[in-house]
Amino acid sequence: MAASTHSVTNQVPPLVGYDLFAADRALSEAVGRHVAPGLLDEVRAELSALGRAAGSAQVQEWGAQANENPPRLRTHDRYGRRIDEVDFHPAWHRLLGKGVSAGLTAAWARPAGQVRRAAAFLVWTQAEAGNCCPLSMTHAAVPALRADPALAAEWEPRLTSMVYDRGLRPAAQKAGALFGMAMTEKQGGSDVRAGTTRARPLAEDGTYELRGHKWFCSAPMSDGFLVLAQAPGGLTCFLVPRVLADGTRNVFLVQRLKDKLGNRSNASAEVEFDGTWARRVGEEGRGVSVIIEMVAATRLDCALGSAGLMRQAVAQAVHHCAYREAFGGPLAGRPLMRNVLADLALESEAATVLALRLAAARDDDGEQERALLRIAVPVAKYWVTKRCAPVVVEAAECLGGNGYVEESGLPRLVRESPLNSVWEGAGNVQALDVLRALRREPRAFDAFLREVGLARGADHRLDAAVKDLLTELADLDGIEARARRVVERMALVLQGALLVRYAPPEVADVFCASRLGGDHGTALGTLPHTLDLAALVERARPVV
Repeated sequence: MAASTHSVTNQVPPLVGYDLFAADRALSEAVGRHVAPGLLDEVRAELSALGRAAGSAQVQEWGAQANENPPRLRTHDRYGRRIDEVDFHPAWHRLLGKGVSAGLTAAWARPAGQVRRAAAFLVWTQAEAGNCCPLSMTHAAVPALRADPALAAEWEPRLTSMVYDRGLRPAAQKAGALFGMAMTEKQGGSDVRAGTTRARPLAEDGTYELRGHKWFCSAPMSDGFLVLAQAPGGLTCFLVPRVLADGTRNVFLVQRLKDKLGNRSNASAEVEFDGTWARRVGEEGRGVSVIIEMVAATRLDCALGSAGLMRQAVAQAVHHCAYREAFGGPLAGRPLMRNVLADLALESEAATVLALRLAAARDDDGEQERALLRIAVPVAKYWVTKRCAPVVVEAAECLGGNGYVEESGLPRLVRESPLNSVWEGAGNVQALDVLRALRREPRAFDAFLREVGLARGADHRLDAAVKDLLTELADLDGIEARARRVVERMALVLQGALLVRYAPPEVADVFCASRLGGDHGTALGTLPHTLDLAALVERARPVV
């Protein structure tokens, strides 16, 4: 009898079986701008293949399985020998293998590598964000290793390989390798110069023995790690292989895995070094300048990852509201819900356009672009990652109670949404890094102003915002306490300039009116109602 009272109506079909790349207009248009015409068809076909995989029921199921079955640490084997291995669910290996084969670690070896890889990273984050951590670390290790040409020649082909070769073996015997990173310690956190891990030189030139600990080690199952330690000449960067060339395990003692709020599928560990063999990367005392190359790449990935999370949350919200009937029609057609969805879509598009522009700057690698990256990466990392959590939470609310239920997938996005703001230097670290660039590297701010200046005269609200920013920067008294305010304004001005140049007029108009012109409330969904909000919602809607 119960079944006769339970007719299921007015429920939204799952958002599955579609191309995440092609359905994202802001992303596909950005790729079209930043990839040379002769390569564009190849890149679009590659990204659409990944987009279809990410939107498939199979990959979505892998993502759920990997998060429901987090990694497990095995410190010893059955005989009591120390092994320090991390076991993952098979779904994790499938996801990671797909990410490697899609080129998410191969940017440095491919034409237009940074843009095509950035777009793929944004797409693949939407499938499952946890596996993107080792993909990011491996990608980012390459520019740091280039401080030592011999090490780069040895390791770069392995790191840029599109073959996922799992298992702990000497790296020389593997078709592809992954990298992790270990910088922070219990007493120091972001203050890496406070590290107490020591490096003692060995007889062979460039080799050392490490003793100490690391409070956060990313991707502890990797083949190699970049580690900071105190050498006789000061803080230095080292390469720590997981398995030595003779096949023996390096001393790499995994004390425990972190029990994190989100990012459950991915392993983050506390590790101890006790006579651990390491190879120096760069000169003694230059550890921060070497590893900062890795950090710059991972910070851009934080912005890309947050853009991906926002895009998936917005896609889910718009999809739900397009199908859900309430108060006599689709939810998306109600004026107030339309305002919320348009605000969410605007935030998502602005994040995507900014992140892809910076990826294109990495492909260019000219002096002007390098100077722009120096200041714009921490600006983007600060602002885009800060916007992620409120956007994802508001998108979940669009689904009502359904968005609070695990089966919807939104709770996983909510748990993941603060992560990129915390990792690779939290908000204050990014804001202070921008101030450091403003004070010490005037070319960086000049490059920023030139980039923004390309949109000069196109919108009076943007022009006024640039003038206000310059006034803010003219007063250096107490600027550290105002650092977040300054960086927020820089981010909004840069996003506004990019949208004015590249986005449809209705998108740029709403952004300039709300973010730069002040016609906006404190909460999302408070856009000026007189503008064309329906166009923003339709543009953000994924077509299945």
